[in-house]
Amino acid sequence: MSSDADLRMRVKTMIVQCARLKIQPADLKDDWPLFDKEKGAGLDSIDVLELVVNVEKTFGVQIPDRETGAKVLHSVNTIVEHLKAAGKT
Repeated sequence: MSSDADLRMRVKTMIVQCARLKIQPADLKDDWPLFDKEKGAGLDSIDVLELVVNVEKTFGVQIPDRETGAKVLHSVNTIVEHLKAAGKT
């Protein structure tokens, strides 16, 4: 598995565990909107808090405010892009 694929799987596993989703990490599509109940994973505000804490704890990357969180936590792709930009691959 490439480092990109490995990073994506780590992010997906973290999301599934934090949000207690009833799907396998591999079933979480990279471009699904995480907070859209109709077209995506349907996460809620409690899930946001858990994701922020876990991104910071697991990858050492801070999400300092709501605006940053809204951009970064949109999808698996946006989380991975943020981690790469921070040099955490």
